[in-house]
Amino acid sequence: MSAADHPFRPLEFEERTLEEMRQRAQSFYAELDRRRSVRFFRDDPVPRDLIETAIRTASTAPSGAHQQPWTFVAVSDPATKLKIREAAEEEERISYEEGRMSEEWLQALAPLGTDWHKPYLETVPWIVVLFEQAYGHFADGSRKKHYYSKESVGIAAGFFIAALHQMGLCTLTHTPSPMKFLSEILGRPENERPSILFPIGYPARDAVVPDIRRKDLEDVSVWDPGKPEG
Repeated sequence: MSAADHPFRPLEFEERTLEEMRQRAQSFYAELDRRRSVRFFRDDPVPRDLIETAIRTASTAPSGAHQQPWTFVAVSDPATKLKIREAAEEEERISYEEGRMSEEWLQALAPLGTDWHKPYLETVPWIVVLFEQAYGHFADGSRKKHYYSKESVGIAAGFFIAALHQMGLCTLTHTPSPMKFLSEILGRPENERPSILFPIGYPARDAVVPDIRRKDLEDVSVWDPGKPEG
């Protein structure tokens, strides 16, 4: 089987001037540079359609063999959010207080001011858990191999975060470890593995964030390594 056996269509592409490209690039960078992970939320409601749009946006992300190996599970039910909070806090308590985390890890987290208490998991109007589909299923129920599922889910998570920020909502990438409790509470099948938990909502009126800075361009990029001089 070759590419000729599958339909193709013309690419929808709008070419822009360099001036417009730079303007759009700087505007997008400036917007995302304002993004911060938030741990203090208020309980104001967020319409479901905004979460739906963020998930649709995330699902435009590229994925291995276009298999889109992700499932976004959205939770607004207070009872379910309470179960998630209680289970997450217990796992985090063990990590912080019973030695799961090394001293080096704890020192790395110190500037962020985190601990095992996660009250925002009840405060936020929405919790969205992103699951990686380790494998899928064909129509007959047989197992379907997924390619680059972890990488694909990571890219989709980035799109999701950007979409939420663009529309004016805040979130946090919460990854309690281990995360199996999320599969149990949310009744997910064996082929799905919890990847990231996103609390989503508006920041508290008095919300604060750590006074930290991002790395400079020269600290995160390398240009033309090995290029001959002259």
